[in-house]
Amino acid sequence: MPVWQAKVATLFPEMFPGAIGQALAGRALENGIWSLDVKDIRDHATDRHRTVDDNPFGGGAGMVMRPDIVDAALRELRASAPELPLIYLSPRGKMLNQKRCRELATGPGVMLLCGRYEGIDQRVLDEHQVEEISIGDYILMGGELPAMVLIESCIRLIEGVVNKAASVDEESFETGLLEYPHYTRPANWNGREVPEILLSGHHAKIQAWRLDQAEEITRERRPDLWDQYVATGPAKRVKS
Repeated sequence: MPVWQAKVATLFPEMFPGAIGQALAGRALENGIWSLDVKDIRDHATDRHRTVDDNPFGGGAGMVMRPDIVDAALRELRASAPELPLIYLSPRGKMLNQKRCRELATGPGVMLLCGRYEGIDQRVLDEHQVEEISIGDYILMGGELPAMVLIESCIRLIEGVVNKAASVDEESFETGLLEYPHYTRPANWNGREVPEILLSGHHAKIQAWRLDQAEEITRERRPDLWDQYVATGPAKRVKS
């Protein structure tokens, strides 16, 4: 089975692997289920100060990462794995979702470009035809944390990373619904009882209860997801 590859271009390579080097993700990295290759964009600077940015044309606050420097870093990475999709982590990109994570997880891997400052010169993004992806409607200081989010959301779907495949299949977004609530011991905690149905041993009724809970939570918290769920067809159960 081919190793799933994550290649990252960043100004801060020391941030990796960070969180994705821990727990199940870190164990899978150590076991060779996936690989991580991090390149320092600053290595391609041409002056003694290793400058990678400059003032924006047209004026404005902040600095912009230079296209020639970013291009050199990307060409080095792409030469090593031209088959990988190139993604720029950007708040103006399409929102990352479970469907895209599954698509990427079933492929050979990802190549991620992490921006800093006010962003990256548009010309190099156009030159390399990058896909822009956002992890939410908020602004961070750079693309490194979003890159880790994307990598972990993908590698946890790779066979051998998470022990129980069923635990992945039943999670939020996999069925178009948010996940149902979970309970464990003790059965009575601070006067709060576990729902009686979960102690019944009746698996069909438990599954029906969990679906009811997932539908109710989704309808209340994410009406956008609920509308999509209802629109998928009569095979789904719909509450009035």
